[in-house]
Formats: sequence, structure tokens, C-alpha cells
Amino acid sequence: MMYSLFMLLAFVSAWWVNRTLVAGKVAPTAALPRQQKLFICLVAFGVAVVFAKLPFVIFADSHLHNAGGLFLSGKTILLGMVGGYVGVELAKWRLGITQKTGDQFSVPVAVGIGVGRLGCFFSGCCYGVETTMPWGVVFQNADMLPRHPTQVYEMLFHLTMAMALYVLLINGRLQNQLIKFYFITYFIFRFVTEFIRPEIRWTFGLSAYQWAIVILVPIFVILWVRDQRYASVSQIHND
Repeated sequence: MMYSLFMLLAFVSAWWVNRTLVAGKVAPTAALPRQQKLFICLVAFGVAVVFAKLPFVIFADSHLHNAGGLFLSGKTILLGMVGGYVGVELAKWRLGITQKTGDQFSVPVAVGIGVGRLGCFFSGCCYGVETTMPWGVVFQNADMLPRHPTQVYEMLFHLTMAMALYVLLINGRLQNQLIKFYFITYFIFRFVTEFIRPEIRWTFGLSAYQWAIVILVPIFVILWVRDQRYASVSQIHND
């Protein structure tokens, strides 16, 4: 119940931020009509859900599932974010939209994910390993030992990133690259915090999430460089 409540609050928060804080801050050429924006959001959400559940479908009968690995606890925000990005690109392709739209979605997405992580905290899922730190939390769904509240760490990260992204947006910094900057930063954060999560370790002591990040970071860096080169070529032609 608490998880569903916070998921609803996450959507409402993202909508409010987009409507009151982000609207009007993007360049007029990047602004989209309401119907197109709604279509993009719906497609992005649908693809994000599919990507978030995909690992658990693929590995449902694998040794990971039988071993009780937390990698298969229900859904993964890591691939969900990637799925959302893919969904946006698919929707834009379907509508014939060529302009960059990531800037206007970056802040609402960060706020929504940050608020949604509180749902994980109060539901007692996605917790970290045991800790002696004074802020350790005892989760009833675990073994009654103090554990890292990794959900709170994630909440703080995403909400801090939302503020940073907003400052960059209103100052015109990293134009058309904010969503990639957000994703790459989160990938790095998640790679580090995986060491305090009770995940199954694969090759070289890395979890499945960390290996996914090893693949995802270069992909998004390449996308960033490609967009920068395209923007430079377009600027030359316009001049």
C-alpha cells in the first residue's frame, strides 16, 4: 500500500515540477505541444516498465532466482531509466520529432524517482548490507539487523541531481545533454553504492547491475559525443 502511494506521489511530483518549474525554461524550439508531450510520456512509461521487469522475466527460472538473489526482487530502476530513454526516442521517431527533448524531462524524472525511492524505504525493499553506522535502519523484511538505507541514499542523490539539473537548465548549461549527464552520473553513483548492497557477485566480484553499468556508460558517452558533433556541424552550416 505504501509503495503504491509513493509511486502515485512520484508521478504527481514529476507532473507538478514539469508544469510549474520546467515549463517555459526550455528553448521555444524544443518545447512540444501538450498532446505530443503526453504521447511521449506514455510511450516512455510503458517501455520503462518493460525494461524494468525484463531481467526478472529472463532470469525467472535461473540459478539467480533459485538462490534468492535480490537482483530479482521485482523491477530495476536502472534499466527502467534506460527503457524510458528508449521509449522517448521511439515516440519521437513515430511523431517525426527531430529536436532534442531531454532537457525538459530531466528535472521531473529526477524528482519522480527521488520521491519514488521513499516507497522502497517504507516498504522495506532494496535495502543495503549490514552496517554499524548510527543511521543504520532495521527493516522487518530483512533479518532485524541494522542495514544501510540505500533507498534514502538514492532519494538524496536524485533530489540533489534534480536541483543541479534545474540550475543547469535555467542557466543554459549542458544544453541538450542534461538527461545524458543525469544518467551517466547516476550510473557512476549506482556502481559505487552496489558495493553496499547484498547482491550476488559475478565475475571479478561485480554484481549484475555493475556489469550493466560497465556497458551503459560507454553507450551514453558515445551518444553525448555524437550529439555534440552533430550540433557542431549544424552550427557550422547555419553560420
